[in-house]
Amino acid sequence: MKHIITIIAAFMFSILFYDKHIGLNLSIFSLITIALLAFYNPKRMKNKTVLLTVLAYLLTAIAVFIQHTSLSIIANCAVFFTLVGVVSEHKTSIYVHWLNGLYTSIAGFFHRSFGIDKDTEKVSLKKDIDVWHWAKLIGIPAVFIVVFVLLYKNGNPMFNDLINKINFDFINLQWILFSVLGYYLFSNISRPIQVEPATSADLKTSNILSKPETISEEKLKKEKQLGTTLIGLLNTLIIFYIITDIASLVSTELSSAPALSSQVHSGINALIASIVIAIVIILYFFRGDLNFYSENKTLKNLTYLWIILNIVLVALIAIKNHNYISSFGLTYKRIGVNVYILLTLIGLITTFLKVMSVKNLVYLFRINTQFAFVILIALSTINWDKTITEYNIHKAKSFDIDYLIKLTDNNAIQLYDALDELNISNQNEQRIREKYDRYLGDLLSKTWQESNYDYYSVVLKRL
Repeated sequence: MKHIITIIAAFMFSILFYDKHIGLNLSIFSLITIALLAFYNPKRMKNKTVLLTVLAYLLTAIAVFIQHTSLSIIANCAVFFTLVGVVSEHKTSIYVHWLNGLYTSIAGFFHRSFGIDKDTEKVSLKKDIDVWHWAKLIGIPAVFIVVFVLLYKNGNPMFNDLINKINFDFINLQWILFSVLGYYLFSNISRPIQVEPATSADLKTSNILSKPETISEEKLKKEKQLGTTLIGLLNTLIIFYIITDIASLVSTELSSAPALSSQVHSGINALIASIVIAIVIILYFFRGDLNFYSENKTLKNLTYLWIILNIVLVALIAIKNHNYISSFGLTYKRIGVNVYILLTLIGLITTFLKVMSVKNLVYLFRINTQFAFVILIALSTINWDKTITEYNIHKAKSFDIDYLIKLTDNNAIQLYDALDELNISNQNEQRIREKYDRYLGDLLSKTWQESNYDYYSVVLKRL
């Protein structure tokens, strides 16, 4: 029964994806994946972590259908590997989920089919799979059938005519191979596996730093003095920088594009780099024994102050980027700056928690990869082309119409509907009309597998 279910899923895989672009098919594939995992792993699918990952997978599937952006497709694929990894072992870190999910999807069949003798370190076929028997069962009858068909053709003219009339052109070998690929993929993920020793090692690794049995007071005293001096001086420097930055921000004319551009493009990368270096310095001093040194309170307080001041610095960067966006509109680069700001802020907060709660570097890696993964899913639910177009047309003080026209066709309908509001040249108006017509033509040419929300909400209404 289980093999029949996998075979049906494999045929569905070919129907959905063979010679087709991404669209509704990826969302249907997501539902099939969830159903197959639930069918083969009913107990594991009841786990809360697994259920949350299933919800995230469904969210990205909906985003693919509605938004149909490259980011939503990437997020859906990332959550696919995560889901397979979570079903394999839900207690591991998210990057181990990715490893288990990716390995299962690529090599799950071979991992289950072959065993390793630890004594001889030789790979051998597992006993429950008799490959030689199956080869004989399929190969020997096939050879003899061909031989006897050739013999009978020469012995009977009518039989020869019937054989010659048989036409196998209806068989699409590529479609069959694609179905085999689908069967291989679904067979792999049906029973997710764990990559060792990565899985067991991750399960054994704690987030808490272990207190050493003995510590060198003299060595830690010198390291504390170095850290206190360095971070104390850096605190002084960053306070002066923040004061001058606020003064510069207040005095800058918002209508001055070159000034804002200089502040945003020239300064932000350097400032974010300085914050990353700050985090690295903190992690260096609080990497081990200094966390348990009884006289480290001054160093800790200076570190907390430095992190808070860096958060203030992040807020100033955000204000500059906001001023730039409100004056000259949204672009992908300006959105990217906000994402960098958010990730940097999260890094500072988790570093603060690491120092305060005596966590190790593994904790930082685990929690920050989780936040990055959640942010990827959240960003994938937004159609950024449409968001940029909507904001620039209705909220920005000025914007580049050429930039909007050059975005993907996702904003073609918005631009077309806003033609009466736009004060643009006849040439740009013609470009928008051509973009709109091209997009509608593309939607009409899609098969049901490739369709998306725009097809059903716009094309069918306007036919």
